[in-house]
Amino acid sequence: MISITELRVDYDRLIAVNNVDLAVRSGEILGLVGPNGAGKTSLIKASVGLIEPVRGRVVLGGVDMSRAPEEGWRRLGYMPDFSPVYEELMVSEYLEVFAAAYGIPRRDRIQRCKYWAERVNLHTKWNDRIHDLSRGMRQRLVFAKTLLPEPDILFLDEPASGMDPLGRIDLREILKEKAENGTAVLISSHILSEMDSLCTALAVMEKGRILVSGTLEEIRTALHSQNRLHIQILPPVESALTLLETWPGISGLQPEEIGGLYSARFSGDKDAAAALLVALHEAGARVSEFWCERDDVESLFLQIGGKEVS
Repeated sequence: MISITELRVDYDRLIAVNNVDLAVRSGEILGLVGPNGAGKTSLIKASVGLIEPVRGRVVLGGVDMSRAPEEGWRRLGYMPDFSPVYEELMVSEYLEVFAAAYGIPRRDRIQRCKYWAERVNLHTKWNDRIHDLSRGMRQRLVFAKTLLPEPDILFLDEPASGMDPLGRIDLREILKEKAENGTAVLISSHILSEMDSLCTALAVMEKGRILVSGTLEEIRTALHSQNRLHIQILPPVESALTLLETWPGISGLQPEEIGGLYSARFSGDKDAAAALLVALHEAGARVSEFWCERDDVESLFLQIGGKEVS
């Protein structure tokens, strides 16, 4: 688990991180989002012990980083937003150097390095020099390096930057797998659409402060977020529209460009949606399609829009 309490980071007169409280449970993937200059990178660096905070407490897996940083480092994996690499080394040499630095037993190093090279689809580049790799391939390499010690806590700062779609898919699937095995993951990214398919929790940061944090469900509830309901109705549509216009929890009913397709905001849960569908059928409406879309990370971020949510 990651526990951050009243963390503050200053750069001269600039308060980069302002009394931040944040928690990431084991098995949870928390997306840290916010505009450029919000303080995301400073928060991550202070959490992993790369910069010293003015005050506050960071506990990683039960280890207080102010008292036993070396013990905490052994439990975490950190991928910075920009990670310099030794360009003259081969991919294999780079991974083996870090495997040794992590203290992985000699008998296991090659197998561990090859395993993660294959997981991030770098196995075909095993003997290539790093200076011949594209930026996206270098990101894959640094990601593989981060995973070598099998950390149970991960801090990733813009890890998908420069990756192609396949690289991003690999990253997403690996992180989901790690979370399923109990790893606590904190990831910052500006690619909000990808955060939606990855994260189970969200924290929105602006001007050094956390505006809102929690699971996606908790944030949707706090924002009184509504689903977008889509219904394809075959003629005649009058009875269906009459029912929809008076149904509790439905607002903003409007036709879409496709004939017979209507959309509306819907505040009900799955049971309420099922009841609505039954009612439409009983009213004689011919419904050929019926589905709900929940607000994604991007929509939630835009709804927050610089406001604190309680």
